[in-house]
Amino acid sequence: MSPGSMGNTGSMGITGATRVTGVIGDPVTHSLSPALHNAAFAALGLDWVSVPFPVSAGRGAQAVEAMRTVGLAGLSVTTPHKDAVAQAADEVSDAVAALGAANCLVASADGRVRAENTDGDGFLGALLEDADTTVQEKTVAVLGAGGAARAISRACADAGAAGVLIVNRTTQRAEVCAGLAGSVGTVAQHADIPGADIVVNATTVGMAPDSAMPCDPALLHRGQIVLDIVYNPSETVWLAAARAAGIRSYNGGSMLVHQAAVAIAHWTGHPAPVDAMRSALQTHLS
Repeated sequence: MSPGSMGNTGSMGITGATRVTGVIGDPVTHSLSPALHNAAFAALGLDWVSVPFPVSAGRGAQAVEAMRTVGLAGLSVTTPHKDAVAQAADEVSDAVAALGAANCLVASADGRVRAENTDGDGFLGALLEDADTTVQEKTVAVLGAGGAARAISRACADAGAAGVLIVNRTTQRAEVCAGLAGSVGTVAQHADIPGADIVVNATTVGMAPDSAMPCDPALLHRGQIVLDIVYNPSETVWLAAARAAGIRSYNGGSMLVHQAAVAIAHWTGHPAPVDAMRSALQTHLS
């Protein structure tokens, strides 16, 4: 159906013709991805729906097979399945091949499943929207070395960052993450954070109900841009401290919207209605 038709599930309800997508994770009931997806489908006038699918740890590959079996159009993937689905997919993007992790699965017309990773693009899109800037010729300090940190580090290097500093408790994981940024990637320490132009918390530290901080906010200063991939709460203790010091600070809401927008484009072939998705996020967080 074409955008603007009366085929979306909000006006007709779910039928046998409705295309089904979703998000898998453990846990997953807290995820706002279905709300963003459904807002996009409604804005595009598509008879599509997104729902959460609880999939217990260790069963990510089975979810990929279930996707083929029941004909799901696509899945968003969250913890702890990103590595497993990358291995179980029929095809992988260059980003997934490099990262070893996927957060988006796309069904092809022939039933094959392609794995994508939208976190890097989501971060760059959020930085441009929120801070009206790019990483080109800037030094980015990435706090953490997990899946999101790996995607962000690689994306920053590809987008022309002058340096990508990986600050993580485990040196071995930091080395892997820095390697994804190529010649501009470096394993760094907390003492290196003040020298960065952009500082991003790429961990879940500070996510409700946690009030911990990924680094001492005294290491941050005016002139830097500080981003947190956490969006719940909308302002973590760390972001609040940075903002109180007069530092430009942004939460993970825009990244969530932009990485979901890339998934929508992969699934439907339509440019995602970002404004509608952002409005849905604000509604659910208010």
